[in-house]
Order: sequence, then structure tokens, then C-alpha cells
Amino acid sequence: MSPSQDGIKFDVVTMKSIGIFLGIEPYAGGMFQYAQSLLNALVLMHNQVYEVHVAYVSPSWEQVLVDYPFRKKRLTSGKFGLLLAKLVLALHVPAKFSRLFSSVSNPITIQLSQLECDLWIFPSQDAIAYQTKLTSVISVHDLMHRYEPSFPEVSGRGRGIIRERRLRNLVSWGHTILVDSEVGKQHVIDSYGADPEKIFPLPYVPPSHIFRTPESSQFDRQYKLPKKFILYPAQFWEHKNHKRLIKAASIVKSAEPDISLVFTGGKNKSYADIRAFTRVSGMEDSVAFMGHVPDEDMAGFYKRARAMIMPTFFGPTNIPPLEAFVCGCPVAVSNIYGMPDQLGDAALFFDPNSVDEIADVIKRLWKDDHLCRQLIAKGHQETKKWGQEQFAGSLHDILLKVGLL
Repeated sequence: MSPSQDGIKFDVVTMKSIGIFLGIEPYAGGMFQYAQSLLNALVLMHNQVYEVHVAYVSPSWEQVLVDYPFRKKRLTSGKFGLLLAKLVLALHVPAKFSRLFSSVSNPITIQLSQLECDLWIFPSQDAIAYQTKLTSVISVHDLMHRYEPSFPEVSGRGRGIIRERRLRNLVSWGHTILVDSEVGKQHVIDSYGADPEKIFPLPYVPPSHIFRTPESSQFDRQYKLPKKFILYPAQFWEHKNHKRLIKAASIVKSAEPDISLVFTGGKNKSYADIRAFTRVSGMEDSVAFMGHVPDEDMAGFYKRARAMIMPTFFGPTNIPPLEAFVCGCPVAVSNIYGMPDQLGDAALFFDPNSVDEIADVIKRLWKDDHLCRQLIAKGHQETKKWGQEQFAGSLHDILLKVGLL
């Protein structure tokens, strides 16, 4: 459900028209969840002082957007427009010329212009965001191709070059830049010499699906989860660091033979390699691979888990710990980038390179009921400090500060 408008008041004199462009597929992980947070923030502002237009490419968005009280437009030739924007990026066309070219040649840019919005929000780092002359508010989620270049998912096969070119142009040409944290802001400044006055932290919030109830009556029959388990919800990218978590659990298994890990995520990317690693580690019977889990079922995993452990190498911050907080699931995460500031004393932290440190937090969470209760209570407190209403109010304040409202 979309959030209520009650509880937030905005003091703006003139009606403004805000657009949000959805170029990604729905249910595409963290970027989709972030896009939903922005949509929900705009609901809190809608009809009071703003008119909101949503422009989207994939028809799959229609079922997501059905309850949102916005003007909605599916862009004709949108897929072609996205491909054209990527081609312009790949050919290294200078941004100044790509903006001129796209304004008359890219169907996305042309249709966005026709909607006559005062500003456009781009949640997902699309190349089209810098190839338009429209006033743009651009989200930069991370610069891990610079800070963690050893991982092929951000640097292999020319990905690092393309990401660098795209993000440099987004930062240079975007009117306003949204980042996830103060660490993310500093990354952008250090990497691109960007003006600090146009970069604003807007921390992530738990996605709306994690609050939905009731749970399916068939949940337990469908998933057949272990009675007690450690959860790691992540796609099987190398930077997610599944292997060290498995190795750490194998160390714990000698003293706690009932130790169990549950992994969610599509069975692609490095899945086959990680599955094989469970066999050579003697953990095949202690690791459950659940495949892709729909958003509406994730709360059931968190609520049943003994804890969620996230040994990722990427940041600056992440959304799954916030989901765990909402569901009363103890959290342990990598002590990297902006994660300590994001989670405070509501989580345990460890070096993601250290199997011994990961094993230590597994043991503590597996055995210490009092510690788990403390972490659950602190997690609930964190969710009260920063939620969807605060996110909406902060977005509004940012747009006011930069003169877009």
C-alpha cells in the first residue's frame, strides 16, 4: 500500500510539477526498492502542493503503480531510447553533444520534455539522466568500481570504464545529486571534484513491502526452512562474499553441528560456483539455497531467522539490515564505508576479509539469546528514528534548498 499523507505538512506557495523516470524493471533489487521509496515520498507531497508525473518504460510497472495517485505515462519506444542512450555512452560521445543529440533524437528525452515538469528525478543512475537538458535530480548509489575495482561485476569486461564515464557525466551534469550517506557524498567529491553544495545524503529506508501483512498461510509448507538458521539475502555476486560466510560457518559447525545457513537470490551469476564450494567445504547439508524469493515473502524469512549476517564488500550503505530491523531479526554486517554510521549500535560488525571474525559473530548470535534480544530492541529503535515520513520530509527540504521548489 502507498503511504498515507497524514502527518506531514509542506509550506510551498506555488504548485510545481515533479516527474520521476523509471527506466529499470520492477523488482530489480535495491534500485527498485529505492525507487519505491521515492514514489512513496512523492505520495506524501502529492495533491498538497505538487503534481507528480511518473514516466516508465516496462509495462510491468503498471501493476506496481496502480495504487499511486499520479499521472502515469508509459513511454513509447522506451526500450529503444534506453539502448540509444547506452550506445551514445559506449561511443564516448561528449556529454555536451549527447545532450544536443538526445534532445531531438531520443524518444525518451522528447517525451519527458513534452510532459513539461519543473524537474525530473532519476532514481537508478540511467545514462539518459545526463543526456537530457531537463532539470535533473540524480541518485548516485555507489562508486564501488573505484573503491572495490577487484570485483569483475563492476570492473570486468569494460564495465569499470563504462561505469566511470556514466557516473562522471551524471555528477557533472546533474542539477542535484542524491547519495545514501555522508560517506557516499565524500566519495563523489573525492572522485569527481564535485561541488559539495549540490550533493545531499538521503539515507535509505526500509522498503514498503517489508511492512505488509498478513503472511501467506502456505509459507512454511512452501519454503520448509530449518528450525534455526542464519539468513543471507543476496544475489550471488563475488562481492557478496558468500564463500567466507560458508567457511566461517564450517568452523562453527565443529562445536554447533546444527548450524544452518539460508541463502536467497536467483540461481545465476556465481551460484554454481558457490554451490560447489558448499560441497568441498563439507557444508552441503548445512546450506539451503532458496532461489529468488518474492518481496512479499521476505519478511517471513527475516522473522524466522536467528540472525541476518551480511559480509558484503560493497557500500557505502545497504538496505537488507533495515529490513531485518523492521522484522525483529538481529543483524551483523561488514565494518565498511558508511555501514557503522547507518546502523549504529544496533548491529554487530566484522572485517569481511576475516573468516575468524565472521565465525565469531556467528557463534555469538547462535548461542547468546540475551545478545539477540538486545539487538532486536535496538533495531526497532533505529526504525523509529528514520522512516518513510522522515525520508519524504528530507527530500522536500533538499529540493527547497536547491531552489527547485
